[in-house]
Formats: sequence, structure tokens, C-alpha cells
Amino acid sequence: MKHLLLIIASLCFSTLFYQQSIGLNLSLFSIISIGILWWHNKPQFKNQTTIIYASIYVITAILIFIHGTALAIFTNIFSFFILIGCVSSNKNSIYVQWINGFYSVIAGYFHRKFDNKDIPEQTILKKDIDILHWAKLVGIPLVFIIIFILLYKNGNPIFEDVITKINFDFINLQWILMTVLGYFLFNNISQPATIEPATTLDLNTANLLIERKNTSEEKNKKDNQLGTTLLAFLNVLIVFYSITDLMYLLTNTVDSANHLSMQVHNGINALIASIVIAILTILFFFRSDLNFYKKNKAIKNLAYLWIGLNIILIVLISIKNYQYVSAFGFTYKRLGVFAYLLLAFFGLITTFIKVFKIKNLWYLFRVNTQIAFAICILSATINWDYSITEFNINNAKVLDITYLIHLKGNNSPLLKTYAQQYKLSEPINTQINQKWTTHNQNLSLMNWQEYSLENFTNTTKGYH
Repeated sequence: MKHLLLIIASLCFSTLFYQQSIGLNLSLFSIISIGILWWHNKPQFKNQTTIIYASIYVITAILIFIHGTALAIFTNIFSFFILIGCVSSNKNSIYVQWINGFYSVIAGYFHRKFDNKDIPEQTILKKDIDILHWAKLVGIPLVFIIIFILLYKNGNPIFEDVITKINFDFINLQWILMTVLGYFLFNNISQPATIEPATTLDLNTANLLIERKNTSEEKNKKDNQLGTTLLAFLNVLIVFYSITDLMYLLTNTVDSANHLSMQVHNGINALIASIVIAILTILFFFRSDLNFYKKNKAIKNLAYLWIGLNIILIVLISIKNYQYVSAFGFTYKRLGVFAYLLLAFFGLITTFIKVFKIKNLWYLFRVNTQIAFAICILSATINWDYSITEFNINNAKVLDITYLIHLKGNNSPLLKTYAQQYKLSEPINTQINQKWTTHNQNLSLMNWQEYSLENFTNTTKGYH
């Protein structure tokens, strides 16, 4: 039964993906993958964490069908690896689950084949199906048949004519290879593997720092003095920078996109350097014994202050980027700035928690990877090309219509409507009409495997 299910799934895999673009096929693949995982790992699917990740995987599959953005596809694939890793070990950190999932997809079968713990299971499987025997049973007669056909062709013209007329075009080697790839993939994930000792190490590592018994009071004192001095100077510096930056925001009016761009990107560069240095410095001083030093109140307060000032810096850069967007609209780079600022904000908050509650470095890795994954999922729910176009048309003071034309085709109805409402130059009108026509033609030429929701909601009957 196991092999029959895998064969059916592999046939579905090649049917869905052979010579097809991404669309409904990836959504259906997600459902099939969950089915294969559930059938072979039913006890694991009783676990709440596994159910949550399976639900997230289904949601990302639905998002691909709804709008099929690159971010939705990326999040779906990322969720695929995490779900597989969760099935193999549901109590691990999310990044370890991702690694285990990726490993299972690539080498799950070979891991089971050569891992000592799986020897009894492999013995049972060999009793059920002797793969080598079947390979001989099919392969050896096939080789001999081909050899004798070639020999007989040279000895009989009529036989040669009959053989020549046989059409083997229906045999598609690429489709067969795709099916084999599908079988290999589903076989690998049917029983996910774990990488050791990374999995066990992660399970056995807590989030809290443990106080060591034999610590050097003198070393702690020197580290405390150095950290206090360094953080004090850095706090003064960032206060001065933030004040001057705030004054600049309040006293300057910027009309140039290039000028605003320079402000934002220079601010981002400063922010990146500041936050990286802040987190690394804090991690260095609070890596071990200084967390338990009785006279560490001053350095802790300075660390909290520096984290707070970096958050203020994030706010200032956000204001600059908002001014930029208000004047000239959204682009993916400007969205990327907001995404980085959000990640930086959570990074600083978790660093504060790490110092305040005496957490270790593993805590930062675990929590921040979960936060990043959650942000990816939320971001994947938005059709960004369409949303950028809609926002810019309705809100941007200076509209870069050329940028919008070069976005994905699903924004073409918005551009078409805009072109009908406003008088645009002839070249721009031509580009919009061409984009709109091409997009609708592409929709009509899609195979069912490539469908998205737009194939069912698009009411365009012709191309004008």
C-alpha cells in the first residue's frame, strides 16, 4: 500500500509540474504532501505543533492560488521544510526543523537506508519487495530483447520494416524522469529524518543562562567597568545623532526623490551599523558571568538605554521612509526598508528580554527565527504588485507610472482604468494597453495546472 500511494503521488507530481509554470499545481502539491506525511506519520499529526504547521502550509498553498506572488511561493516552500522537520521532531527550534526538513527532502531515503536504527525496518521492507530481484526480472529480459531486435533487423528486411514503423514517440523520457523525481521526493518525506547531534543538542539546550560556580570577581569587575564606559559613550553619541536627525526632519522640506532616497539609505546604513554593534556588544558583555555580577546594575541600565535609543532611531528612519513613500509611492526597496525596520525592532526587543531575563544566545536564534517566519506568513497574504499599484495611483504625489508598468501583470486592470481616466502620453498608453492585452492572453493560454484565482474572476472577454 505504501509503494502504491507513493507511485500515485509521483504520477500526480509529474502531471502537475511537467512543463508547467507555478500556480494551482503547487497548491495541490501541498495538499498531496500533507496527505503523504499524514498517512505515514499519523501519531505525529495528533500533536498541536504539527497541526499548526500543517495549517500554515495549507494557508500558504491557498495564497499561491489566490495571487501567486513570489513571497507566497517562498513562504510555502519554507513552510514545507518546516512541516517535514516538525513531523520528524516537533519540539525542536524552527531553524532546526527547517534543516531537518531540507535534509529529509534531499536524503531521507538514504538516511533510513544506512542509519543503524532503521535496520530492522529495512529487513521487513526487503521481505515485502525485493527491489533487486524485480530490477533483474524487468531489466535483463529488456536488454536481451533489444539486442536480439537489433540483430534480427539486419537479417530480415520485412522484420526491419515492421520495427521501423513502430512509433515510440508516446514515450516521454523527461516525463518519466519527472515521475521518478516525484517518487524520490515523496519517498524521502514519507518518513522524515533528523540530523544528529544537532537535533538532540537543540532539544537539550535551554534558553536560560546558568551561573557558573567558579567565577573571577576581578574579571567581572573589569568587564563591568569596560562595558559601562563603552555603553556610556555610545549612548551619548546616539543621543547626539538622534537629536540632529530630528532637527533635520523638522526643519527641512525635501522635494527631490534622490534627496529623500539619500536620506533614507544613509539612515539605514547608520541603523544597520548601530544595531549590529549594539547587539554584538550587548551579547559580548552579557554572554556569561557578568549577568550574575552583583554590581551590574549600571551596565544593564545603559544597555537598556542604548536599546531604547536604537528604537528611537528606527522611528526616525521610519518617518523618513514614510515621507519618501508619501511623496513618490511604494517600491519594493521602500517596502524592504520597512521590513528591515520591523525585524530590527523585534531584534532589539528580544535583546532587551535576553538581558533582563538572563537568556542565552540560543533564545535569540529561536525567537527571532519564529518572528521572521511569522512576518513572512503575514506578508505573503498581500498581493504586493497590485497593492503597490493601487496605493501609488491613489496616494503618490509624484507617480512613477513606468515602474508600475514593469510590475507583474496582475496590476494591469488598475493601470488600464487609470489610463482611461487620465490623459497619458501615447508611449505610456501603448505600454499599458500592451501589458493589459498580454496579461489577458497569458491567462487564456494557461493550462489548468497553472491556474490562479484570477483565471476564474477575470471577466475580460476580448482584447482591445
